[in-house]
Amino acid sequence: MQEMAAYLLCKVGGKSGTAEEITAVITAGGGTVNAEALTALIGEMDGKDVNELLSAGMEKLSTVVMGGGGGGGGGGGGGGDAAADEPEEEKPEEEEMDLGGGMDMFGGDGGEGGGDY
Repeated sequence: MQEMAAYLLCKVGGKSGTAEEITAVITAGGGTVNAEALTALIGEMDGKDVNELLSAGMEKLSTVVMGGGGGGGGGGGGGGDAAADEPEEEKPEEEEMDLGGGMDMFGGDGGEGGGDY
């Protein structure tokens, strides 16, 4: 696959796509060349125009159905009657303690004068 990508990069760059050029692209990217795949690619692409091959492939892809229904929705909440049979437990409400308004966050008496400031 990397051989084909390197071949296309060569073609886009205006080169002929020889085995040496493809090898140079792959090694420049830090990869290693699969000599067998490279030989097969050069043999298959010999005498063919890349642009014609790409447009023929695009025509074939236009007939392929893409996407889908997006999957099914989540299941409905089954067993709705079971919750109605159980009585709700009432939680006791917590009462707030009244501090008498004489306390603030810094321990002051809430009077005027500004404290530390």
